[in-house]
Amino acid sequence: MQYNKINNLFGWLCFLIASATYILTLEPSVSFWDCGEFISCAYRLQVSHQPGYPLFAMLGKVFSLLSLGDNTKVPYYTNSMAAIASAAAVMFLFWTITAIAKKLLAGREKTFGNAQTMVIMGAGLVGALAFTYTDTFWFSAVETIVFALSQLCIAVVFWAILKWDAHADEPGADKWIVFIAYVMGLSIGIHLLNLLTIPAIALVYYFRRYKNITTKSALVAFLISIVILGFVQYGIRGYTIKFAAFFDLFFVNTLGLGFGSGALVFFLILICCIVGGIIYSIRAKKPALNLVFLCIAFIYFGYGSFAYIPIRATANTNLNNSHPDNAFILYGYLNRIQYGENPLLTGPYFDAQITGQTEGSTIYRKGEKKYEVAGQRSTYQYDHTTILPRMYSTDGSDVGFYRGWLQIPEGQAPTFADNIKWMASWQIYQMYFRYFLWNFVGRYNDQDGQQSTEGVDGNWTSGILDGGRHLPKAVVNSPTYTPLYALPFILGMIGMIYHFQNKKRDALIIALLWFFTGLAVVLYVNQPSVQPRERDYSYVGSFYAFAIWIGLAVIAIADGISKKVNARTSAYIATGICLLAAPVLMAFKEWPGHDRSTKMTPHDMAYNYLISCPQNAILFTYGDNDTYSLWYDQEVEGIRPDVRIVNLSLFSGDWYIRQMQKKMNQSAPLPITMPYDKYKDGVRDVIYFNDSKIEGPVELKDVFDFLTSDDKNIQGQNQSGESVNYLPTKNFKITVNADDVMKNNVITPAQKGQLANTVEWKYTSNYVTKDNLALLDILAHNNWKRPICFTTTIGNSNLIGLQPYLYKEGFTYRLLPLKPDTANHDQLSKTNSLVMYNNMMNKFKYGKFKTAKFLDHESTNMFYPVLTTTFLDLAESLVKEGHPDMALKVLHKFDDELPEDLYPYIDVAARKMYLAQIAYQLSDNKLGNKFIENIDKFLVDQLDYNYYLLKDNPSRVNTRDVQIGMQVLNTMADYSKTASQTTLANKLQAQVKDYLAKFAPLLGQQ
Repeated sequence: MQYNKINNLFGWLCFLIASATYILTLEPSVSFWDCGEFISCAYRLQVSHQPGYPLFAMLGKVFSLLSLGDNTKVPYYTNSMAAIASAAAVMFLFWTITAIAKKLLAGREKTFGNAQTMVIMGAGLVGALAFTYTDTFWFSAVETIVFALSQLCIAVVFWAILKWDAHADEPGADKWIVFIAYVMGLSIGIHLLNLLTIPAIALVYYFRRYKNITTKSALVAFLISIVILGFVQYGIRGYTIKFAAFFDLFFVNTLGLGFGSGALVFFLILICCIVGGIIYSIRAKKPALNLVFLCIAFIYFGYGSFAYIPIRATANTNLNNSHPDNAFILYGYLNRIQYGENPLLTGPYFDAQITGQTEGSTIYRKGEKKYEVAGQRSTYQYDHTTILPRMYSTDGSDVGFYRGWLQIPEGQAPTFADNIKWMASWQIYQMYFRYFLWNFVGRYNDQDGQQSTEGVDGNWTSGILDGGRHLPKAVVNSPTYTPLYALPFILGMIGMIYHFQNKKRDALIIALLWFFTGLAVVLYVNQPSVQPRERDYSYVGSFYAFAIWIGLAVIAIADGISKKVNARTSAYIATGICLLAAPVLMAFKEWPGHDRSTKMTPHDMAYNYLISCPQNAILFTYGDNDTYSLWYDQEVEGIRPDVRIVNLSLFSGDWYIRQMQKKMNQSAPLPITMPYDKYKDGVRDVIYFNDSKIEGPVELKDVFDFLTSDDKNIQGQNQSGESVNYLPTKNFKITVNADDVMKNNVITPAQKGQLANTVEWKYTSNYVTKDNLALLDILAHNNWKRPICFTTTIGNSNLIGLQPYLYKEGFTYRLLPLKPDTANHDQLSKTNSLVMYNNMMNKFKYGKFKTAKFLDHESTNMFYPVLTTTFLDLAESLVKEGHPDMALKVLHKFDDELPEDLYPYIDVAARKMYLAQIAYQLSDNKLGNKFIENIDKFLVDQLDYNYYLLKDNPSRVNTRDVQIGMQVLNTMADYSKTASQTTLANKLQAQVKDYLAKFAPLLGQQ
């Protein structure tokens, strides 16, 4: 069989293996983080968060149609899009490796003879399949996320440049360069990571086209590649829209034409320039110039997918982030201006003081007929700055983390050495190399490990020495414990060394690809401190590059073996050894921690949020994981379309407040009374507190009217002498109209005796941001017509002091005008018990928590503790209110629906302990014993591990875990003794005595 046919067949074999893997482990519904938003935006062609992913949305729409009207199947098919794209990336990786391997063996036919094809195919199989089963790539391959398609683009363009390289001397070979340009343009509509392949692609071109290769000329070629990258990233992607915006400004504000007219003229001029350049290059017979203009044209063709953004924004879709319907908003949207910019080459340290301020560029907003000035961006001067600033964030938690990580005493200024040490130890090692080692050496678990280089959680491990470390069973028995014995890493290093020894230029190109899709991202993004989640998915392109070297290890090993046996045998042996050491081992170890085929947690937790809400409720959320899945449930499956979801982190945008003043699905507009002019961009962005010494609480409507008044006579003045609104008091009240409350069924007739005359509370911040202003508007003018709810996972600061009037009704707190329960020290544990009981026992779904083969980090660490606390609060309230039978049913529901041995952190053991106490209290000793024995098993496991650390490495002992564990053990002994469970009590008391002796050196220091 011809080489090309064999190569194609094995490439498609890799595609089939990868496809089968990903489809078998596919998440059947929505996933956590951005997936819910992406699915919603794809299904209804809406506008997602910055910088927009239009091509991804359009492709997602195509795949969603495969559901054939069954909306519950939409996420399965959009997830399948990621699976197929990932499998295709594996296929192109195979062909990339075989192309590189073929070059590596060129001229060595005598060494390998007829076995040359075998060893090349073996290299491709090993490298491609090893990448298939890498932790990070697999995670993104089974959910609707941009990184799967982004990696496909990387794989395609790198394969294409190798195709060009193989045919560069043939007529028409430069069509591959134009093809690459087109894919680059398309990839911008998916994710920008693909642009980072430009330096490696440019060097392939340089090494192939130029004969006189020198270090100096290679360096010049590299610098030119950086210029090309900058031109595409900033020139084509960014400044095209910026120039269009200023053309529009001139045509609208100066010439009096309509919005979009100037942008249209600019694009016509741009098209004419490109077409003119192409025609000129043909007539002048300048092929290089022709290639440049063709590439620019095809990048723009691909980039044209972004026309989707203003088109759909103008259509006023439900999800319409930033409402980018004009060039100025679109420019800010594409450049993520909302998120701010991290300093790159120069900037301040975290302790630098602002010494001055200069006004920068003008901020424009779209008015009725013209663009209006919304303000100016400010540039600050500092008392001291540095080159390559890494520790720059002034956020209190970030500053504390810097000092803690580097052991910088309070009050001591950081040095440049500290700055570099931070970059090396945290940004580069902790936030890149730790991820790299996860994928090719092994991993302890999927817990967040950003804050420690030594702990088990989130750390890498080869597993070779783990047998003597007395690791907790909670670690070694977890599906996310994946020791790879460093075998894939060793193979990759063998392949890399062999590549550099035998084909230095090609190896340099792979190294450049690895650097730009890995460490260069670290340096460019310049993460300030601990992230909301692990960021390994950002660097998957570099793991792809390393997988090439894993494949080439087959050739290196075969080359070594061939000195002892014939070439054919050595090819088979090397391929077999490497297949076992990398893809087979990785598949076996990684499969349990990636099989999401039975998990429904994100869907069902969002469902529970919505079901917890009364009819026509307003539900306030904040984070990604209590919003995006909600959007999916509502926008795609149509669950509870009467509930208005309000994300408070977006509520600070004038565009979002304006959207909330309109009907959405079956939800009426929110009771926001402010006209747009009172909250538009640049107006009342922040209102500061200035105590006017007002006695007693003030009616919220009066406070709101004062905050939004344009009367300069009652406004204050800022330092610039401008009239501004201010907050005169933090003591608010809402007078309760009992008739309104009862008419709108806010409370039951049985609760009427608890009705308060006024709702009084103290505002908890020193300023009112736009989101809080809109919230105060709703509270002041709702008049109890619509239920107001907050997700139970929302931060306390977003509750603005309303805690005394918030009652759990499931997964939400509901605002109820009842007399405050001053005896309750934990205001957020109060429940509206009978409503909550009905929701949790009869309406809730529990995400297959008990039967799922695998639960991801958010399921275990975020929602399982939330569920445990929710059951506990309900059971305690029912007992307190005289409903013991109902409370016992709640405990059994917990036992039926949730897994017994899940303890993401030790605090959950304490919560389960209180469930056991209630079971004993209700005379269900069997259930109480079951809870206690299960908790005890976990605590013994943890305490034994910490005792091993105390003997081996005392600095790594988790003192807090030991203290809580001992306290829980001791309390459980008391509970079981009180319940006359003598055998169990004696066992627990003996354990307490034993551990007190073992941890005496530690506990004695406290």
